[in-house]
Amino acid sequence: MEEITKLSCLCSLSVVASIPSDKIVDVGKPIDDIEDNSILRRGIPVAHSIYGVASTINAANYVFFLALEKVLTLESTEATAVYTEQSLELHRGQGLEIYWRDNFTCPSEEEYKIMTVRKTGGLFMLAVRLMQLFSQSKYDFTKLAGILGLYFQIRDDYCNLCLQEYTENKSFCEDLTEGKFSFPIIHAIHTHPEDKQVFNILRQRTRDIEVKRYCVSLLEKFGSFAYTRDILASLDEEARNEVRSLGGNPHMEAVLDELLLTWKSK
Repeated sequence: MEEITKLSCLCSLSVVASIPSDKIVDVGKPIDDIEDNSILRRGIPVAHSIYGVASTINAANYVFFLALEKVLTLESTEATAVYTEQSLELHRGQGLEIYWRDNFTCPSEEEYKIMTVRKTGGLFMLAVRLMQLFSQSKYDFTKLAGILGLYFQIRDDYCNLCLQEYTENKSFCEDLTEGKFSFPIIHAIHTHPEDKQVFNILRQRTRDIEVKRYCVSLLEKFGSFAYTRDILASLDEEARNEVRSLGGNPHMEAVLDELLLTWKSK
């Protein structure tokens, strides 16, 4: 669902900008799965568990440079600069998240948001900025891209710990096994600094289902899920307001409706 909705969102932006949607692809997922030690993606074993780490990295990097080759055919120095800038931003954001995880450093909510706009928002920003270079539309979609990046990542963090779909399609609360400082985790740690249980469970990178369930119960008790839902509702409203200010877009509104249902179904 995450990848499908994200692609739908990018395609919706391409409709407004009059850019072919078949040129949109997210090639970073296989690398993400390696960096996160993931087991499943959408219910299917991750690529590196089938083809090996070396081949997966090589294939992902190959596609990354195929995309760059396509950008170069546009014969636009601006397009090449956009591709380079946003690729660097994406890697900077990913690097921050990995650093926090591997050094057991819990970021502030504001630091998390900055990282997310760089990492998850990087894909949206790359697509939007390239589209705008070759579009007749005079609207600036970069603010919307930042909102969507934050919305998608916080929604993903929430669903990973809450929704049945993620229980089945990833592994149960895989973010806990990864040791990831996701949005609900950050809230719990900072609002209850005297209680070290969530932080200690995260450090263990446990695969124990019962320990994970206990951690989820703590997040519920600390109000972290409720707080995350409030933030998601706020981002949903902000995204819809921005879409309206850009002249409206029924395709984007449909994607936001779909996205809303995925986390509100809890």
